[in-house]
Amino acid sequence: MKKMVIALGGNAIKEWNQKGSAEEQLEHLRRSCFHMMKIIRRGHHIVITHGNGPQVGNLLIQQEKSAREIPPQPLDVCDAMTQGQIGYMIQQTLFNELKDAGIHRDVVTLITQVIVDKGDPGFQNPTKPIGPFYSKIQKEKYGKHRGHVFQKVEMKGERYRRVVPSPNPLRIVEAKVIKDLFESGVIVIASEGGGLPVTLDGRGHLHGVEAVIDKDLAGEKLAESVSADLLMILTEVDQVYLNFGKKDQKGLRIVRLEEAKKHLSEGQFPPGSMGPKIEACIRFVEYGGEKAIITCLECADEALEGRGGTQIVP
Repeated sequence: MKKMVIALGGNAIKEWNQKGSAEEQLEHLRRSCFHMMKIIRRGHHIVITHGNGPQVGNLLIQQEKSAREIPPQPLDVCDAMTQGQIGYMIQQTLFNELKDAGIHRDVVTLITQVIVDKGDPGFQNPTKPIGPFYSKIQKEKYGKHRGHVFQKVEMKGERYRRVVPSPNPLRIVEAKVIKDLFESGVIVIASEGGGLPVTLDGRGHLHGVEAVIDKDLAGEKLAESVSADLLMILTEVDQVYLNFGKKDQKGLRIVRLEEAKKHLSEGQFPPGSMGPKIEACIRFVEYGGEKAIITCLECADEALEGRGGTQIVP
């Protein structure tokens, strides 16, 4: 039996070209849970984390559209809403799959706070795009009245997106609770969407901040919290590639830690896509994890057996 953290990518919940109805998301999660059941049936003990980008983006649109009637909620509160929303869907879908398979396991979603440093450089340089696209007029309006920071998007017409800080995760507030549940046999869904970013004041009190933590870096902290053997990051590609998208692209099967660091430093993995995933894997192996795997949802079972995906090892 292996103890593992599985980080689901956004495509496990919603395709990019879908509207994101509850029915669409539940259908995707049935497929995701079908593949995770293959891992559970092998006797492995899992913790699940997931992205929430499309869902929090939709929620922010709802906040903006109803702002005249209902005060819009801050980003950290919207993140908490989507943690509950997606967690509920995974929790229910996986419960049903377990019941049909005759496996008696409890599944629980835990709203998770992640401590960040209020002096993190990311707060001075917001780079993480969230929410809908805005016109120049909307950008000036929201920038003036709400203090939002915007970045111009390279697309037809003048469009902008709000950008927020993406600080480095330091530790998970609920780490002990998650580990206790995990060790008692519960399948825990936690640190969703990177967790809720919070800072500590001089009295040790927690305060939510307007930021988005990278879900894979937070997932690595989750793996540390439960002393996992494996970290599995599920994304849209079957494995990691050098020179991705070019004629000479090359798939990577087994990558040593120092080799992964070298490729990352050479700029092989873009910051907005594969970069944080590789960084999370490096951190996990450096922490003492047995190995980290990057692959697609459909390839997860084969990758776990060493027959697919990219494996980053000491």
